[in-house]
Amino acid sequence: MTLPVLDRARSSLDLPGPLRRLRVAVAVLFALDGFVFGTWAARIPDVSARVGASHGALGIAVLCLSLGALACMQVTGALAARLGAGRVALAAAVLLALAVVLPGTATSVPQLCAALLVFGAATGAVNVAANSLGVQVEARWGRPLLPSLHAGFSFGGLAGALVGGLLSGAVGVAPHLAGVVVAGLAVLAWIGPALARADAAAPRSAAGPTEERPDRRGPTAVLVVLGAIAGCTAYGEGALTDWGALYLREDLGATPLLASAGYAGFSLAMACGRLAGSALVVRFGEERLLVGGALLAAAGMVTAAWSGSVTLALVGFVLVGLGLANVFPLAIARAGALGGAAGVALASTVGYSGLLGGPPLLGFLAESTGLPFALTTVSGFAVVAALLVRSLGGDPVSVRRPTVPGLRRPAVPAVVTWATARLQPVGLGARTNVRRAVDDLRILAVT
Repeated sequence: MTLPVLDRARSSLDLPGPLRRLRVAVAVLFALDGFVFGTWAARIPDVSARVGASHGALGIAVLCLSLGALACMQVTGALAARLGAGRVALAAAVLLALAVVLPGTATSVPQLCAALLVFGAATGAVNVAANSLGVQVEARWGRPLLPSLHAGFSFGGLAGALVGGLLSGAVGVAPHLAGVVVAGLAVLAWIGPALARADAAAPRSAAGPTEERPDRRGPTAVLVVLGAIAGCTAYGEGALTDWGALYLREDLGATPLLASAGYAGFSLAMACGRLAGSALVVRFGEERLLVGGALLAAAGMVTAAWSGSVTLALVGFVLVGLGLANVFPLAIARAGALGGAAGVALASTVGYSGLLGGPPLLGFLAESTGLPFALTTVSGFAVVAALLVRSLGGDPVSVRRPTVPGLRRPAVPAVVTWATARLQPVGLGARTNVRRAVDDLRILAVT
């Protein structure tokens, strides 16, 4: 199978020193983002107990985090396009480092909602700016870098969860998060100059002037399916991030350290899976990797939710991490190869909605049915993702090379085609705004 690759002929030693330093700075930025989010995930049970939040109330609070992130993503994309991804990434990271302490100071559910709204806005801003800057560095580097950068986020999340678990029994939430603020600002003082200078040498367009715009008729339904695949699997990532530790502690009676180990194992498995993603695609092909990963995650989540054992639950979390590791990035990459920047915008918007909207939904389900059943919905969405991948039909390379004669365009479920045909006129204006907001999030796809 022929896969799109970038030029690997140049050694990193041949690249200019500032570019190498910028790559390190961007990698550290991704890791810092993951560390901060992992810290928050590890202290969710303590924050929930501090404010006396029920599952439903915590779901509302997490919904505020999601709303803040979604609202800020579009603004950040526009700012990065106009002011430069490096400067915006640095400013957003400073805001994130300062905002992480806010949930630890909340003493009531309304205060927690307000704190998570600000923290979510900072999280969404960093995600968009860091990915935009990563695409820019990848284009200048001449090699695929985004998978390893996302692995850095996962390793950062692992470190944050481990530190949070170790400190949860000895240090209060507010002092712990205050320490994260100090450490985060110190890291940003180190990488800040490289980030601030990133835009000076950046090319005008990371994707180049010959970027193809998607055909408004054919690919749109396929992009909707790819976005749904990403969203179904991102639902699971968001669920374990915000509810995994709480499930282990409240339902299975795990110690704070073991509860944090659940998210840590999930993050480590996802990071390792992403590091091995390129080799796995070559070995098994994209379709097999996507379907197999989704089904592996479904099996792992069922095991974790219904085994009644802390040990088996931890094993299940690891399986979910391995299974979901490459589904989201591969789905978004295929959307970019098929539809360019507009394709990335459409598919990633749906995907991030699953990541950010999943945890609040689980909160409402947990309130009425309990956490085991609520977490089982992760398996259901993973199976739906596998079915959607199969519904596309054909080898995924045909999606990557839609203009080559003789290659069959993937089939699309009739209901998706019907819905797209009726919603497309309404969504043209919205997609234009989304395209502007995520213009810097192009995925470099060279066939």
